Amino acid sequence: MIEAEGLTKRFGDVVAMDDVSFRADDGRVTGLVGPNGAGKSTTLRVLCTVIKADSGRARVDGVDVAARPLDVRRQIGALPHLSGLYPNLSARENIAYYAEMQGMPRREAGRATRTVIDRLGIGDLSDRRAKGFSHGQSIRVALARALVHRPQTVILDEPTNGLDVVATRALRDVILDLRRDGRCVLFSSHVMQEVAMLCDELLIISEGRVAISGTPDEILRETGCGDLEDAFVAAISSERESK
Repeated sequence: MIEAEGLTKRFGDVVAMDDVSFRADDGRVTGLVGPNGAGKSTTLRVLCTVIKADSGRARVDGVDVAARPLDVRRQIGALPHLSGLYPNLSARENIAYYAEMQGMPRREAGRATRTVIDRLGIGDLSDRRAKGFSHGQSIRVALARALVHRPQTVILDEPTNGLDVVATRALRDVILDLRRDGRCVLFSSHVMQEVAMLCDELLIISEGRVAISGTPDEILRETGCGDLEDAFVAAISSERESK
Protein backbone atom coordinates (compact mmCIF):
# COMPACT_ATOMS: atom_id res chain seq x y z
CA MET A 1 0.00 0.00 0.00
CA ILE A 2 1.16 3.52 -0.80
CA GLU A 3 0.05 6.59 1.14
CA ALA A 4 1.03 10.11 0.08
CA GLU A 5 0.13 13.23 2.04
CA GLY A 6 0.78 16.75 0.80
CA LEU A 7 3.87 15.98 -1.27
CA THR A 8 5.49 19.10 -2.71
CA LYS A 9 8.65 19.34 -4.79
CA ARG A 10 10.28 22.32 -6.49
CA PHE A 11 13.11 22.48 -8.99
CA GLY A 12 14.12 26.12 -8.85
CA ASP A 13 11.07 28.13 -9.90
CA VAL A 14 9.26 25.08 -11.26
CA VAL A 15 6.73 23.40 -8.96
CA ALA A 16 6.81 19.75 -10.03
CA MET A 17 4.52 18.53 -7.21
CA ASP A 18 2.06 20.75 -5.38
CA ASP A 19 0.37 19.20 -2.33
CA VAL A 20 -0.12 15.76 -3.93
CA SER A 21 -2.11 13.33 -1.76
CA PHE A 22 -3.47 9.89 -2.62
CA ARG A 23 -3.63 6.26 -1.55
CA ALA A 24 -2.94 3.13 -3.61
CA ASP A 25 -4.22 -0.09 -2.03
CA ASP A 26 -3.08 -3.69 -2.22
CA GLY A 27 -4.91 -5.85 -4.75
CA ARG A 28 -5.68 -2.83 -6.92
CA VAL A 29 -4.13 -1.07 -9.90
CA THR A 30 -3.82 2.69 -9.49
CA GLY A 31 -3.09 4.85 -12.51
CA LEU A 32 -1.27 8.16 -12.33
CA VAL A 33 -2.37 10.02 -15.45
CA GLY A 34 -1.47 13.40 -16.86
CA PRO A 35 0.05 15.27 -19.79
CA ASN A 36 3.80 15.47 -20.30
CA GLY A 37 5.41 17.56 -17.58
CA ALA A 38 2.47 17.17 -15.20
CA GLY A 39 4.58 15.72 -12.37
CA LYS A 40 3.97 12.00 -12.82
CA SER A 41 7.61 10.91 -12.93
CA THR A 42 8.55 13.24 -10.08
CA THR A 43 5.85 11.68 -7.92
CA LEU A 44 7.09 8.17 -8.69
CA ARG A 45 10.71 9.13 -8.05
CA VAL A 46 9.80 10.45 -4.62
CA LEU A 47 8.00 7.21 -3.80
CA CYS A 48 10.97 5.18 -5.06
CA THR A 49 13.30 7.28 -2.83
CA VAL A 50 15.30 8.56 -5.82
CA ILE A 51 14.60 12.15 -4.78
CA LYS A 52 13.18 13.72 -1.62
CA ALA A 53 10.06 15.85 -1.44
CA ASP A 54 10.48 19.36 -0.05
CA SER A 55 7.48 18.80 2.19
CA GLY A 56 4.76 16.27 2.85
CA ARG A 57 5.00 12.62 3.73
CA ALA A 58 4.81 9.28 1.93
CA ARG A 59 4.74 5.70 3.19
CA VAL A 60 5.09 2.38 1.39
CA ASP A 61 3.61 -0.52 3.38
CA GLY A 62 3.78 1.73 6.43
CA VAL A 63 7.46 2.64 5.95
CA ASP A 64 8.33 6.33 5.60
CA VAL A 65 10.15 6.91 2.30
CA ALA A 66 12.23 9.82 3.62
CA ALA A 67 13.13 8.35 7.00
CA ARG A 68 13.85 4.77 5.88
CA PRO A 69 14.66 4.82 2.15
CA LEU A 70 16.70 1.60 2.14
CA ASP A 71 13.84 -0.34 3.73
CA VAL A 72 11.45 1.06 1.12
CA ARG A 73 13.77 0.03 -1.72
CA ARG A 74 13.75 -3.55 -0.43
CA GLN A 75 9.95 -3.61 -0.46
CA ILE A 76 9.23 -2.17 -3.89
CA GLY A 77 9.75 -3.28 -7.46
CA ALA A 78 10.41 -0.27 -9.67
CA LEU A 79 10.47 0.10 -13.43
CA PRO A 80 11.90 3.55 -14.28
CA HIS A 81 11.18 5.45 -17.47
CA LEU A 82 14.51 4.22 -18.87
CA SER A 83 15.38 0.58 -18.27
CA GLY A 84 18.77 1.21 -16.64
CA LEU A 85 20.16 -2.21 -17.53
CA TYR A 86 23.89 -2.85 -17.37
CA PRO A 87 24.73 -3.16 -21.08
CA ASN A 88 27.61 -5.62 -20.76
CA LEU A 89 25.66 -8.06 -18.60
CA SER A 90 23.22 -10.59 -19.98
CA ALA A 91 19.54 -10.41 -19.11
CA ARG A 92 19.99 -13.25 -16.62
CA GLU A 93 22.99 -11.52 -15.02
CA ASN A 94 21.12 -8.21 -14.74
CA ILE A 95 18.18 -9.88 -13.01
CA ALA A 96 20.25 -12.08 -10.69
CA TYR A 97 22.52 -9.20 -9.70
CA TYR A 98 19.50 -7.15 -8.68
CA ALA A 99 18.09 -10.09 -6.72
CA GLU A 100 21.34 -10.34 -4.76
CA MET A 101 21.32 -6.59 -4.17
CA GLN A 102 17.90 -7.09 -2.60
CA GLY A 103 19.49 -9.47 -0.08
CA MET A 104 18.75 -12.83 -1.67
CA PRO A 105 21.44 -15.51 -1.20
CA ARG A 106 23.03 -16.43 -4.52
CA ARG A 107 21.30 -19.82 -4.86
CA GLU A 108 17.88 -18.31 -4.06
CA ALA A 109 18.58 -15.43 -6.44
CA GLY A 110 19.32 -17.94 -9.19
CA ARG A 111 16.05 -19.78 -8.61
CA ALA A 112 14.07 -16.55 -8.48
CA THR A 113 15.73 -15.37 -11.69
CA ARG A 114 14.78 -18.55 -13.53
CA THR A 115 11.21 -18.25 -12.25
CA VAL A 116 10.71 -14.66 -13.40
CA ILE A 117 12.36 -15.34 -16.77
CA ASP A 118 9.87 -18.16 -17.35
CA ARG A 119 6.94 -16.10 -16.09
CA LEU A 120 7.67 -13.21 -18.46
CA GLY A 121 8.61 -15.44 -21.38
CA ILE A 122 12.05 -13.94 -21.95
CA GLY A 123 14.07 -17.15 -22.12
CA ASP A 124 15.23 -16.23 -25.63
CA LEU A 125 16.87 -13.09 -24.19
CA SER A 126 18.26 -14.56 -20.99
CA ASP A 127 21.85 -15.16 -22.12
CA ARG A 128 22.20 -12.21 -24.48
CA ARG A 129 24.01 -9.02 -23.53
CA ALA A 130 21.66 -6.13 -22.82
CA LYS A 131 23.50 -3.69 -25.09
CA GLY A 132 21.99 -5.41 -28.12
CA PHE A 133 18.38 -5.25 -26.93
CA SER A 134 15.60 -3.32 -28.58
CA HIS A 135 13.60 -0.90 -26.44
CA GLY A 136 10.83 -3.44 -25.94
CA GLN A 137 13.27 -6.18 -24.97
CA SER A 138 14.97 -3.87 -22.47
CA ILE A 139 11.62 -3.05 -20.84
CA ARG A 140 10.72 -6.72 -20.48
CA VAL A 141 14.04 -7.53 -18.83
CA ALA A 142 13.81 -4.45 -16.59
CA LEU A 143 10.35 -5.58 -15.52
CA ALA A 144 11.72 -9.03 -14.67
CA ARG A 145 14.41 -7.35 -12.61
CA ALA A 146 11.78 -5.31 -10.77
CA LEU A 147 9.74 -8.42 -9.92
CA VAL A 148 12.49 -10.93 -9.12
CA HIS A 149 12.39 -10.37 -5.35
CA ARG A 150 8.57 -10.70 -5.27
CA PRO A 151 7.81 -7.17 -4.01
CA GLN A 152 4.44 -6.34 -2.51
CA THR A 153 4.41 -2.90 -4.14
CA VAL A 154 5.22 -2.35 -7.81
CA ILE A 155 5.82 1.12 -9.30
CA LEU A 156 5.98 1.46 -13.10
CA ASP A 157 6.79 4.67 -14.98
CA GLU A 158 5.05 4.63 -18.38
CA PRO A 159 5.81 0.91 -18.81
CA THR A 160 4.23 0.49 -22.27
CA ASN A 161 5.86 3.54 -23.84
CA GLY A 162 7.44 2.43 -27.11
CA LEU A 163 6.26 -1.19 -26.91
CA ASP A 164 4.63 -2.99 -29.80
CA VAL A 165 1.14 -4.50 -29.55
CA VAL A 166 2.29 -7.97 -28.52
CA ALA A 167 4.66 -6.69 -25.82
CA THR A 168 2.03 -4.25 -24.53
CA ARG A 169 -0.54 -7.03 -24.20
CA ALA A 170 1.96 -9.24 -22.36
CA LEU A 171 2.77 -6.43 -19.93
CA ARG A 172 -0.93 -5.83 -19.27
CA ASP A 173 -1.34 -9.51 -18.42
CA VAL A 174 1.53 -9.25 -15.93
CA ILE A 175 -0.08 -6.22 -14.26
CA LEU A 176 -3.40 -8.04 -13.95
CA ASP A 177 -1.61 -11.09 -12.51
CA LEU A 178 0.00 -8.85 -9.89
CA ARG A 179 -3.42 -7.51 -8.93
CA ARG A 180 -4.79 -11.04 -8.60
CA ASP A 181 -1.83 -11.85 -6.35
CA GLY A 182 -2.88 -9.02 -4.02
CA ARG A 183 -0.03 -6.68 -4.93
CA CYS A 184 -0.23 -2.91 -5.01
CA VAL A 185 0.47 -1.63 -8.54
CA LEU A 186 0.99 2.06 -9.28
CA PHE A 187 1.82 3.07 -12.83
CA SER A 188 1.95 6.28 -14.81
CA SER A 189 0.58 6.64 -18.31
CA HIS A 190 -0.97 9.07 -20.75
CA VAL A 191 -2.67 6.35 -22.80
CA MET A 192 -6.31 6.45 -21.77
CA GLN A 193 -7.24 3.16 -23.47
CA GLU A 194 -4.61 1.42 -21.35
CA VAL A 195 -5.84 3.14 -18.20
CA ALA A 196 -9.45 2.18 -18.89
CA MET A 197 -8.48 -1.49 -19.31
CA LEU A 198 -6.30 -1.80 -16.22
CA CYS A 199 -7.06 0.69 -13.49
CA ASP A 200 -9.25 0.34 -10.42
CA GLU A 201 -8.36 3.86 -9.30
CA LEU A 202 -7.21 6.95 -11.19
CA LEU A 203 -5.30 10.02 -10.17
CA ILE A 204 -5.33 12.71 -12.86
CA ILE A 205 -2.56 15.22 -12.31
CA SER A 206 -1.99 18.57 -14.01
CA GLU A 207 0.88 21.01 -13.47
CA GLY A 208 1.88 19.24 -10.29
CA ARG A 209 -1.58 19.18 -8.70
CA VAL A 210 -4.23 16.48 -8.39
CA ALA A 211 -7.05 17.58 -10.69
CA ILE A 212 -9.38 14.69 -9.82
CA SER A 213 -9.16 11.18 -8.37
CA GLY A 214 -11.40 8.17 -7.86
CA THR A 215 -12.55 5.07 -9.67
CA PRO A 216 -13.11 5.42 -13.43
CA ASP A 217 -16.90 5.44 -12.89
CA GLU A 218 -16.61 8.11 -10.18
CA ILE A 219 -14.52 10.31 -12.44
CA LEU A 220 -16.98 9.91 -15.31
CA ARG A 221 -19.86 10.91 -13.03
CA GLU A 222 -18.01 13.88 -11.55
CA THR A 223 -16.95 15.26 -14.93
CA GLY A 224 -20.23 14.40 -16.66
CA CYS A 225 -18.35 12.74 -19.50
CA GLY A 226 -19.07 9.56 -21.41
CA ASP A 227 -15.51 8.25 -21.68
CA LEU A 228 -12.24 8.63 -19.83
CA GLU A 229 -10.48 10.55 -22.59
CA ASP A 230 -13.11 13.28 -22.44
CA ALA A 231 -13.00 13.18 -18.63
CA PHE A 232 -9.22 13.56 -18.73
CA VAL A 233 -9.43 16.64 -20.95
CA ALA A 234 -12.23 18.14 -18.83
CA ALA A 235 -10.33 17.61 -15.58
CA ILE A 236 -7.11 19.08 -16.96
CA SER A 237 -8.92 22.09 -18.40
CA SER A 238 -10.79 22.72 -15.17
CA GLU A 239 -7.59 22.57 -13.12
CA ARG A 240 -5.82 25.02 -15.41
CA GLU A 241 -8.73 27.44 -15.37
CA SER A 242 -8.78 27.41 -11.56
CA LYS A 243 -5.21 28.71 -11.34
